Amino acid sequence: MMKPREPISWNEYFMGIAFLSAKRSKDPNTQVGACIVNNNKVIQGIGYNGFPRGCDDTSFPWNREGATLDTKYPYVVHAELNAILNSGGENLTGSSIYVALFPCNECAKAIIQSGIKEVIYLSDKYSEEDIFKASRKMLETAGVKLKQLDLKEKKLIIDFDNLAGKKTCDD
Repeated sequence: MMKPREPISWNEYFMGIAFLSAKRSKDPNTQVGACIVNNNKVIQGIGYNGFPRGCDDTSFPWNREGATLDTKYPYVVHAELNAILNSGGENLTGSSIYVALFPCNECAKAIIQSGIKEVIYLSDKYSEEDIFKASRKMLETAGVKLKQLDLKEKKLIIDFDNLAGKKTCDD
């Protein structure tokens, strides 16, 4: 009898969904995705960083530096907020959010207000910037659990040809 293979962990699965969602972002510098999951391991919302609906991606700047209105920062909706908004009004109380980068202060506010109780992230590379210090302070004060992942699987590959049942060299 053939033994079943070991699947990826739930953390790898949901972080993988967040990373796959990030592939929808048109930001030329930073693609971030988020995935909100309830206690039953059901996805409640996904999102990625981009401009609001109805705002043409070619009509707004993607610059990182310059005068405020000439940068992406006042216009982009972050992945975390998009995931919350894309939840369709679901009750997010007690849920977890998976995101590659530790959330900024604005996303922290939305996370707290929505009732999400756990932030699972990979990188905290901006931890010394004030907006991220403020974020951490708010999240910790509100009792939101913060968990930085160290994934066993460093790379997940999606092979659409193989998954679709097409013949490959391994068949």
